[in-house]
Amino acid sequence: MDNVNSKELINWTGFDLLHMHRFLAMFAAHICLNTLFLSIIMSLIILGSVAFDALETPFGKTDKIVGGAASYAALAASYCYDQVKIIGVVGEDFGENNLSKFSKHHIDITGIQIKQGEKSFFWSGKYHNDMNSRDTLITELNVLADFDPIIPPSYQDANYILLGNLSPQVQLKALERLDKRPQLVVLDTMNFWMDIALDDLKNILKQVDVLTINDEEARQLSGQYSLVKAAEVILRLGPSYLIIKKGEHGALLFGENRIFSAPALPLAEVFDPTGAGDTFAGGFIGYLAHVNATDFDSMKAAVIYGSALASFCVEKFGTERLENLTKQEINERIESFSQLTAFTI
Repeated sequence: MDNVNSKELINWTGFDLLHMHRFLAMFAAHICLNTLFLSIIMSLIILGSVAFDALETPFGKTDKIVGGAASYAALAASYCYDQVKIIGVVGEDFGENNLSKFSKHHIDITGIQIKQGEKSFFWSGKYHNDMNSRDTLITELNVLADFDPIIPPSYQDANYILLGNLSPQVQLKALERLDKRPQLVVLDTMNFWMDIALDDLKNILKQVDVLTINDEEARQLSGQYSLVKAAEVILRLGPSYLIIKKGEHGALLFGENRIFSAPALPLAEVFDPTGAGDTFAGGFIGYLAHVNATDFDSMKAAVIYGSALASFCVEKFGTERLENLTKQEINERIESFSQLTAFTI
């Protein structure tokens, strides 16, 4: 492994079954475990909610803890890239102690608006025993109700942007306020926006490169039950690439007339699935920003990296696990993914 150079790593495209193990071994040892490996000054913007959650699962319950799509995604991306910048809004109640969770990961929080005298977005939910379904107990939009995304001047150099799960109108407004279109635009959305803002969603889909949704949302958006047929329909709406997240069954990547299927790591216990999809998206775009590549084969590696980080996320409540990962842990988790898929015939 010592004679593997960065050019070989970035150009490597051997994700067929016979070469998966070798690629992931190199990936774990050399990519995303040291943000000084490549020096890229372009920034990565994460747009989304920064919030409080109160959670209950079969393993316990919490009071208010840090949550929100941007929180999970930014923390995940920070393990791979050192120019991560958040755009979001919180109330006065969020506090410097919670904001410091991002600063400790060298995440730029200039774009987080703090509304004095107001409260942060709050969501409370209870998961069923299967951990795949949940009941929403409380939703308080608070400052998120009239969120107007402001782009700080220091964010205008962004080459990558993740438009996290917010209304399509807010996502589009943020994208249009950038002086130049980023090299890669990734959008995450959910069935709620398909229900109440489908036209707005279809409008912004024309302007993004990658869409990430789950299998249920893919079927709803496309009107097709087969995920392959669903992907064909969705890609005609505008995105060049589509990622369909399937939870404990992994993820599918579609684009360039190709399909890549990534496994999910079997875990003995899933403590809290909240934010796993946002963590996946953050790890995905963080990897691509780090290697500064957006081709299909680079996206394969990004899917694996995002999946690995998502597998950490579910091990503790909220962002707790993401706040304290080590390079060795990430290395070992990537190796675990390689063992899932490596075999010869």
